[in-house]
Amino acid sequence: MSATFVSTVVDDRGVATVTLDNPKKHNAFDDTIIGELTEAFTAVDDNADVRVMVLASAGNSFSAGGDLDWMKRMAGYTREENLQDARALAEMLRVLSTISTPTIARVQGPAFGGGVGLVSCCDMAVASARATFSLSEVKIGMIPATVSPYVVAAIGARAARRYFVTAERFSAEQALALGLVSEVVTTESELDDALNMLITTILANGPAAVAAAKNLVSEVEGSTNQTELIELTSQRIADIRVSKEGQEGLGAFLEKRKPSWIP
Repeated sequence: MSATFVSTVVDDRGVATVTLDNPKKHNAFDDTIIGELTEAFTAVDDNADVRVMVLASAGNSFSAGGDLDWMKRMAGYTREENLQDARALAEMLRVLSTISTPTIARVQGPAFGGGVGLVSCCDMAVASARATFSLSEVKIGMIPATVSPYVVAAIGARAARRYFVTAERFSAEQALALGLVSEVVTTESELDDALNMLITTILANGPAAVAAAKNLVSEVEGSTNQTELIELTSQRIADIRVSKEGQEGLGAFLEKRKPSWIP
């Protein structure tokens, strides 16, 4: 039986932790691990009991991006084979970015190349102060193509132009300033404290409303038709107000009690 490098654990709160477990290679990924990550993210999205997903990794590094042996193999691929390979990576990133529940990256160490892409695909990220980041592809004559839509969305086009072409390392504090991560802490215990604070905050909110609010961002992002946008947002609030969860939430607020989704 072949080794697996991705595990998923769902706790009794509905928090799924997907862990990339390839520490000997600094959690670098190849085509096999990309397939495992795609399956794990899909399973999380299909699990109605999951309310939050954490993306974590084992060891000292978050992810070094593409595995060197994988890149050696790709060097001998035809263009068509490279295209199929790139599409598989792009699909994994797409699945991660579109999971209906909130996603949080736990960044305990360096994230390079595709590792930055994984962080960018998550809704939020907490990072250790010892984490560093680099979009390092141009150092070996490549470009950060498949991760680019998510990285540009996370840090903006101006910053992306710099870090795509310089491949320089930047600190966790700089990642915070750029918007790539949401919070930076000093110690490992503080990292878990920050993570749990976010999880607890999310779990206090209506599950259906959280999913709808996350989806709302995708629906309104980049919209240029004001009339259609007004109609869309009006429909979304009307739908949620008459929903079972919306009625429960409003009732709990007016009656000054906890809503049913809070134990």
